[in-house]
Amino acid sequence: MDIQFYKYHGTGNDFIMIDGMNNHEIEDYLDQAKISHLCHRRFGIGADGLIILTPDQNSDFNMIYYNSDGRISSMCGNGSRCTVRFAHQLGYIGDVCRFKAIDGMHEGKVIEDNVSVLMSDVQSVDEDAGDFVLDTGSPHYIKFLDKIDELEIIKEAHKIRYSDTYKKEGINVNFVSKNDSYINVRTYERGVEDETYSCGTGVVASAIACRLGDSNTIHNAVDIHTKGGQLKVSFEKIDGTYRNIWLTGPATRVFVGKIEI
Repeated sequence: MDIQFYKYHGTGNDFIMIDGMNNHEIEDYLDQAKISHLCHRRFGIGADGLIILTPDQNSDFNMIYYNSDGRISSMCGNGSRCTVRFAHQLGYIGDVCRFKAIDGMHEGKVIEDNVSVLMSDVQSVDEDAGDFVLDTGSPHYIKFLDKIDELEIIKEAHKIRYSDTYKKEGINVNFVSKNDSYINVRTYERGVEDETYSCGTGVVASAIACRLGDSNTIHNAVDIHTKGGQLKVSFEKIDGTYRNIWLTGPATRVFVGKIEI
């Protein structure tokens, strides 16, 4: 079977995009083994994940996201921004949309080179040995350090991701350092089982964690530097709940191709 695919990235977090809006068989055809093969960086196209755009009765489209291991996964922030750009460039949506993901309904906006996505509310932030754990559509562990540039991230992330507490379900691990005007974030993603150049749900979690001591209940905005580029997260903190969370940054088409599977 020949499949047309599109390659996108959001600050270096890269995805294989497939248009399933008028091809209802593609979702059944692409099983775990085929998706894992397509995402393989030596034997396939290469990507952090694969996304299928499908119809949805109650919104503009449905986003189905798979990690590079071929397993369907939790919410992907950068993937959702790329999906909005994808749907926009295919002509399925205008500059504003509403779409479904695995964690519920979201809104998206195309603003020139940037795409913004409204993320799910965050109800709570837990502590674990002085670090922080929260769910921003995907589970994340946040560890603050003075410097992260030279960190042996795989080694350090494995201590957390494969600990007795998290090894069964898995967790994404973020190492964060603060600057006067922004934060630096490096993320190890479960399912990819490696560091990615950027992680949308990870930078959202990191932005919220860095403002935990702030009693301000109005608009907050945090600039984030990742290995793949810059993102911005804005949110409101109301009665201990983080709401109106917007993830903003570039989403770029890299190339289009066909592959036989």
